[in-house]
Amino acid sequence: MKQHLHISAALDQPEFVQNLVERLAYRRYDLGYGNEKVPRGFKALETSSTETYVSGTLAINAANNDTVNMPFITCFLFTCIKGKTDPYQLIWSSSLN
Repeated sequence: MKQHLHISAALDQPEFVQNLVERLAYRRYDLGYGNEKVPRGFKALETSSTETYVSGTLAINAANNDTVNMPFITCFLFTCIKGKTDPYQLIWSSSLN
């Protein structure tokens, strides 16, 4: 018999992570890679990445209402990209564990 699991994560300091990613996305300097000439059909992109530790609680709820709460600390990598005339956009985030 298959059981359904509901998995959720709550961050300890979501405002800190949001502030970090917003600062990454709205940085004020541009190295100029977005202006490089590239072959037709391609687009030059400026990238910006940061690595940070995130902590919180992972909750796993089974169909029989059993709940397991596990604290976690993991490292995340956030990456933003920017085209020639575009603003920075968060394009990728991943846990490094």
